[in-house]
Amino acid sequence: MITTKAVRVSLLPEAVPEEAFAEASRFRNELYSCLSVRGDELFELADAVLCAPGAVHSAVELTLLPEHRRGHGAMYDGINQGRIEADRLRQVLAGLPLPRFPDGRLVLAVDVSPWLRSDAPCSPDRLFCHVYGRAKTASQFIPGWPYSFVAVLEMGATSWTQILDAVRFGPADDATAVTAAQLRDLVERLITAGQWQPGEPDIAIVTDAGYDVTCLAWVLRDLPIELIGRIRGDRVMRLPKPPRVYDPKGGRQPKHGGEFIFGDPSTWGTEQAVTTTGTRLHGQATAQAWDRLHPRLTRRAAWLDHNGPLPIIEGTVVRLVVQKLPSGGVKSPSGCGGRAPEPPRRTSIAAGSPSSAASTSSTHFVCSSRHSGGPSPDSAARKQPTGGPGW
Repeated sequence: MITTKAVRVSLLPEAVPEEAFAEASRFRNELYSCLSVRGDELFELADAVLCAPGAVHSAVELTLLPEHRRGHGAMYDGINQGRIEADRLRQVLAGLPLPRFPDGRLVLAVDVSPWLRSDAPCSPDRLFCHVYGRAKTASQFIPGWPYSFVAVLEMGATSWTQILDAVRFGPADDATAVTAAQLRDLVERLITAGQWQPGEPDIAIVTDAGYDVTCLAWVLRDLPIELIGRIRGDRVMRLPKPPRVYDPKGGRQPKHGGEFIFGDPSTWGTEQAVTTTGTRLHGQATAQAWDRLHPRLTRRAAWLDHNGPLPIIEGTVVRLVVQKLPSGGVKSPSGCGGRAPEPPRRTSIAAGSPSSAASTSSTHFVCSSRHSGGPSPDSAARKQPTGGPGW
């Protein structure tokens, strides 16, 4: 006797345009090909996670959904014995259509997010993860697994995030070295997939204050990328070296110019660019930019094993000043319950910034690197979406 079971599919052909349905079908076929062991069970688990009506608190709950047509024993077998070809899956993700900015530029964001495992003392390679928000006005160190995620950014506000790569940090890993290798592999995959061609804008990568942007820019200098990272407000940069002046006494030409102290405006000099715009909620925003600034490197940390003279890595420092106004935009004192508007504050709009709205620093350091080598994109041609069942 043949029995049937009602199954709610995760994608209906009449609910989306034909092109999007074909692209989703192609991705599902390629995702299934990446599941080398227990592929049917893992594929149904992925469908069940996507179609779950709310948060998934345990894997057993997924076996009760219509998308999961097997028993809970198959679910445990798939989790314990299943295998995923991670490298092949990374290539599939790099070939998907990616959101771009109006100028056609790809903008990526890299950050570390922990999977807290405080109640799993037998889990291997746990680290102490620095987290915020779990205690009132305090941060904590909680055991867990830190993961480095790279996602694609798009214009506008959205709750969707397109993850391209994820790497877990181990106890002996160096965060800068692991991030540099992760970004290099990802950019090379994007070039191979045809996501970047010579003549197009460089790929922008946004980082937070915890990353050594200077070291990343030097290690990845042969790739077509621009690194944008936030810098602490107590840093000191160096101006470009002054033009050579004849000195009858001789002497060595200085490698660095004067100091650019973030906390001392008298050392800033004249900026190369200034832009001002009005915002609805935060009043007037002013951005100042100083070009060709660089840190004075020493033989410590990442530069300890560097052979030869230390490089001079120049970039652009951008300072953003935003006038913080009451909620709702620009209002008169009488429209704010008799309270006068708050005084101007310096705030930051860097993605993933841990600082509060009343921070006293809003400086970003931008390092640009140009494509002088790397992989050849001649044979990079992304596969076009095809029809087919896709199930």
